[in-house]
Amino acid sequence: MFEKEIKEYELVREEYQQQIADRMGHQQWMEYNEILFSAHSCAIEGNSFTVDDTRILREQGMAMIPVGRSLLDCTEMADHFRAFDYMVSHLEHPFDEALLKEVNRLVTEHTLGYRAPGAVAGEYTTEDMAAGDTVFGDHESLIARVPNLMSSTQKALDSGQHPMIVAAKWHGYYEYLHPFRDGNGRTGRLLSNFILLRANHPLLIIRLEDCAAYITALKQIRTDGTDEHLIAFFFRTAIARMQDELSQKHKNSLPLVFF
Repeated sequence: MFEKEIKEYELVREEYQQQIADRMGHQQWMEYNEILFSAHSCAIEGNSFTVDDTRILREQGMAMIPVGRSLLDCTEMADHFRAFDYMVSHLEHPFDEALLKEVNRLVTEHTLGYRAPGAVAGEYTTEDMAAGDTVFGDHESLIARVPNLMSSTQKALDSGQHPMIVAAKWHGYYEYLHPFRDGNGRTGRLLSNFILLRANHPLLIIRLEDCAAYITALKQIRTDGTDEHLIAFFFRTAIARMQDELSQKHKNSLPLVFF
């Protein structure tokens, strides 16, 4: 299953690596990815920052809050930068609960007190959870499954399964468990990219405009009892992102006609 998607993905990934990532240089490519990924991942959760706002904050820090943006949105984005930087500098860390909790702690550190007074960043929820129109199960029984999810994912990575499939499967089940009081979506997307980056794959960036399809694919895990839709969405999204950037490079390489 997914042989066709894997073949297409790997063909595009090879071209993308050669034409975009390698030629841009690792540092610049990662900075570009951090801004794009942070903007869209936080926007999915309601953050008002645009990609340009995110770039300004990343380059100039909290001293330069973009016009019209709230301090809360600014702080949330700054926390996301810290979580991202931690992730990319700890790719050798075991895929375990310690990693999961630290990423969640960083991503919610300065905003959790506002959204959930009394909750502790990086610690599991002490009450049952709901998000959107979804009511999750008993939080204690769901949290009890987290260690097995992390260890099973590490075994899947060690067994040589395709990283995109592992990332999608982990992400779908993690969001089903929803173990933290806040930041589950951002934490989940960060660690899905941890899986991809550790395997030297490009980041998966789920754009705000694809949010509805993303949420539908997550819900189909519950309604249809399968994660096939989410895996297909991950492949489709990754391929579209790489093809779009390759197209941009080709178009911007053409000579301009002034007269």
